[in-house]
Amino acid sequence: MSIEVIRPGLLSTVQDEGRTGFRRYGIHPGGVMDTFAARAANALVGNSRDAAVLEMTMTGPELRFHKTRLISLCGADLTATVDGLPVPLWRPVVLLAGSVLRFGRCRSGLRSYMAIAGGIAVPEMMGSRSTDLKTGFGGVEGRALKVGDRLFAGEASYEAQSALHGLSVEAEKSNRRMHAPAWYLSSREWPAYHAEPVIRVMPGKDIAAFDEDSLERFHKERYVISPQSDRMGYRLEGAKLELGQSMDRLSEAVTYGTVQVPSDGQPIILMADHQTIGGYPVIAQVARVDLPILAQARPGARVAFERITYEEAQQLFLEQELEWRLTDQLIRRRLAEMGDH
Repeated sequence: MSIEVIRPGLLSTVQDEGRTGFRRYGIHPGGVMDTFAARAANALVGNSRDAAVLEMTMTGPELRFHKTRLISLCGADLTATVDGLPVPLWRPVVLLAGSVLRFGRCRSGLRSYMAIAGGIAVPEMMGSRSTDLKTGFGGVEGRALKVGDRLFAGEASYEAQSALHGLSVEAEKSNRRMHAPAWYLSSREWPAYHAEPVIRVMPGKDIAAFDEDSLERFHKERYVISPQSDRMGYRLEGAKLELGQSMDRLSEAVTYGTVQVPSDGQPIILMADHQTIGGYPVIAQVARVDLPILAQARPGARVAFERITYEEAQQLFLEQELEWRLTDQLIRRRLAEMGDH
C-alpha cells in the first residue's frame, strides 16, 4: 500500500510528458501543462523526465502516505503542509509512513506537480501514463482522482534510494514526519513565472490575413484569460481582432500554443489537451519556452504578447535545454551524496 486519496482536490490527475505519434488518429499528446515544473519535480526525486507525476490544479488533494516516500513539489504554491508544518517547494522531501499531506490556499500560480521517487505506477496506454479526460483513458481509470483511490510508486533510482535513506535518518532524529535538505532549486533556474505575464509568440501562418490595426492591438494590448479556460484551451477577452480579407480554408494541423481567432474576434490559445486540427485563422504560435509560464496563469490574469522570430524562439529553447542538462546533473549528484551522511 502506498498513497491513499482522502480528498481529491479540484482537479488532480496523473500526467507525464504526453502521448506522441497518434495525431493522425485524432489523439492529442496531452500530458503535463507546465513541462518545466514537472521535469524539475522528477529530477528532484531522481526520476527520469518522463515519469508520471500528479498534476494538481488550484486546490490540492489530501493524501495519506502508508509508506515512507521521497517526494517533491514544484510549480504553484498550494500551501502544502504535513502535521501543520509547511512543506518546502522545489526540493526533495521525505515523508515518513503515516504522514498526511494537505494542501490549502493557492498562494501563487495555478498548477502544482508532485513527483514520487520511482514515478506514479499506472498502466501505460499508447506509450504514456497521462490521463486523457476527454476520451477517458490513461492515468487512474481515465479520470481525475477521487476519494479512496490508491497511488503506487515504481522502483526508485539509486540516487533516490540514497537520498531517501539520508533524509529518513534525519527525520527520525528530529522526531518529525518530514525532512528536507537545505539546498533547493533556486528561482533563478525557473521560467519567468508572473501573475500577468508577457508571452513571446511567433507569427502565425495566417498573420497576413489580419488587418494592420488588429495586429497592432494583438501585440500592444493585454488580454484577460476567461473563466471558460481549461486544459484544452485558454479563451481570451480583449480587443477584437478582424481579418483584412476573407478566408476560405480547410482545417489544418494545430499544436500546443497555437493562437486561433474565431469569428467573434477573441483569441483562443490551444493548450495541452487541444484538438489535433483547427479551421480558425492562426495569428500566432507561443514559443515553447513560455508555455510553462502560460500554464501557470490563472483565469482573470492579463497577458500580453511579444513578437519574436522563429530563430529567436529556437535559440531560447536550445539555451533552456542546455541549462537544464547542467542543473539536472547537479541535482542527481547531490541526491547521491545525501546517502553518505
